[in-house]
Amino acid sequence: MQKSTCSTPSRPTVDLLDSPLPRLLAAYEVELVDSSITERGFFGAFVVLRDGSRVLSMPVGRSEFERDTAARMLLAEGLGLTAPPVPAPLEVAVL
Repeated sequence: MQKSTCSTPSRPTVDLLDSPLPRLLAAYEVELVDSSITERGFFGAFVVLRDGSRVLSMPVGRSEFERDTAARMLLAEGLGLTAPPVPAPLEVAVL
């Protein structure tokens, strides 16, 4: 399993799989917001806004494990990081 890291002169190196989620979000300058979507099959969305800012919108009321795992899968896809494949039957769609 290959791990992804990000390193810039102004930020520490972070690991997609091992870094605490708040540190990972800060390193990639991604804002975490609560989603109003409550559909059970919706795990979240990674959005790059017109001004270049990044938002990770996640549904509330999920277990910490589910929320953390979905966030990392969406970050990997949205940021183009190398990560383990998304387990079936989950799917990450790019719109």
